[in-house]
Amino acid sequence: MSQPPPPPNQPPPGGFGAPQDTPPGGGFGAPQSPPPGGFGAPQTPPQTPPQTPPQTPPQTPPPAQGPGYGYPPPQTPPPAQGPGYGYPQTPPGQPGYGYPGPQPGYGYPNQQSGYGYPQPQTVPMQQGAPQGGGRKGPGAQVWIVVAAVAAIALIVGGGVWYANSSSGGTKDKKSASGGTGGDNKGGGTTGSGSGGKEKVPANTSAKVLFQLPAPEIKDKDEIDSVAGSWLTDSVYAKAGINKIVGYDADTGAIKWTLPLDGQTCAGSPEISSSGVAAVVTESGKRANARDHKPCSDVTAFEVATGKKLWTKSINPSGTPLRFGEVSISGNTVAAGAGYDGGAAFDLTTGKVLWQPKVGSCTDVGYAGGEQLVAVRKCGDYGNETYEVQLLDQKTGAVKWGYKLPKGIDNAKVISTKPVVFGLDSGDVTASGATDVFSMDDTGKLRTKITLADGKYGHDCGVGKIHDCHGITVGNDKLYVPTQQHDGTGQSTQTNEIISFSLATGKTTGDKIDAGDDYEIFPIRMDGGNLLAYKSGPYDKGAQVVSVDGTTLKQTKLLETPASEGVLSAISSMVPKNSELLYTDGRLFLGKDLASKPYSSDQKSYTALGFGAK
Repeated sequence: MSQPPPPPNQPPPGGFGAPQDTPPGGGFGAPQSPPPGGFGAPQTPPQTPPQTPPQTPPQTPPPAQGPGYGYPPPQTPPPAQGPGYGYPQTPPGQPGYGYPGPQPGYGYPNQQSGYGYPQPQTVPMQQGAPQGGGRKGPGAQVWIVVAAVAAIALIVGGGVWYANSSSGGTKDKKSASGGTGGDNKGGGTTGSGSGGKEKVPANTSAKVLFQLPAPEIKDKDEIDSVAGSWLTDSVYAKAGINKIVGYDADTGAIKWTLPLDGQTCAGSPEISSSGVAAVVTESGKRANARDHKPCSDVTAFEVATGKKLWTKSINPSGTPLRFGEVSISGNTVAAGAGYDGGAAFDLTTGKVLWQPKVGSCTDVGYAGGEQLVAVRKCGDYGNETYEVQLLDQKTGAVKWGYKLPKGIDNAKVISTKPVVFGLDSGDVTASGATDVFSMDDTGKLRTKITLADGKYGHDCGVGKIHDCHGITVGNDKLYVPTQQHDGTGQSTQTNEIISFSLATGKTTGDKIDAGDDYEIFPIRMDGGNLLAYKSGPYDKGAQVVSVDGTTLKQTKLLETPASEGVLSAISSMVPKNSELLYTDGRLFLGKDLASKPYSSDQKSYTALGFGAK
């Protein structure tokens, strides 16, 4: 682990636009002062994480058998067998392995009130305005094409899955159970009310703390991964190419550097109570743009110091498992390898707790936080069935399981306590989760919530277990943003966050308005309060607000500078899908991919930090 260099140059008092200082000798990963022209210089198109296909081969749902969608197939216990493929036997007195007792019909009750807004109308983009969130600008179509090209490049090149990191920060040596890009995997409080820990700064107008320059990439076909970021009271840690760097969260000074054997593939959304995070990396350094190594290595490290605790891989049949996601629950690090199964390690020692065994059932992936939830697949190709299971954090024993109907080949965990997960109800959806299921503590279905396709603004990654953005759970409610629609003013757009009861499935009547030309989406829960991000029009800064869980009153916690350069840099991160972290008056946005700029005068960043005190 290298020694910390002296603090790098920070943005000058005059803000963005001051002459650029010489980049620190540490190369990529060291913050730098703004480039010539400030953040207003042309930006690299946003690096939206490519939507790679899941590892499960494409399937054609079989003809309906028995009750239609929304009800479970008859649950016939399997033949007697030994321990469940790497897991201890189900505790005595419970039904057979993975099979809970009688449940209400799948999807019951479905008392959706039909709340939803029509699709937003197309509004002419304003020339020269930075794009992203609720802003209007000419570059959106170009960026969408760029994202699609990036996704194709990864698929053709044998690309890997990438996971964003936590949406919530944590204190050093304290636990964090935030979620990816806005989830709250650990869930929220069960009752309504306030009690949040985030306080209103004396001055909510934020200054730029630092910005991390993107690595120098010469090959136009090269797309490198910098997936993973973590935030504590004192450290902001961000993955670079073949390393993780820890920065002082207030100044950007480099505190430590952790070298890695290869590029990062996924980061744990959580930091453990002992201050440890986990990351999945490729097994070696890439020789060229197309030399993608397998994402086989799992590493645990201390966020405060950068100390590596261990690195492990799993080779059940001579070929290492390729992990797509990693999550922490208690003292367990659980990594999912999709169709090939999952494995778990002791957080402190790296001891293998379980791994795939020969058989017809495998764990597709896990979601951690306060509880550990697995998505398990059984059966041969073309005849698979899936089940959502609550596991014992230490042993992997199944506490309860909820079987999904045949033909459903995905499940996205939104919260682990309470357990809330979503499914795709069709072949192609705009959000990745149109049906959301709320479970009680015994594994019985409480209710099903239907999120009409195209009416809501959340997003769940394809082939991922814990990669939903812009949707969260708290106060026994599901919070989800609507798509943008016409505002009250002429040629304005807006949206709102609404909530559904996890007990009844009905909308609660809560409506958190963004305001004309703003777009709002949930970040995470803060006690009984909801933290939300608001992107504004071309001449207003982005905001972080705290929404009282009872009164719905919005309190501004932070607002970024409204200069063109800052807004352009923020929008290039695509906030809803970026690594978005907020705690204690500080907001950090990070990318998980880096590529070559389109021209030599373009400046690209992998992370931005803002602070209000």
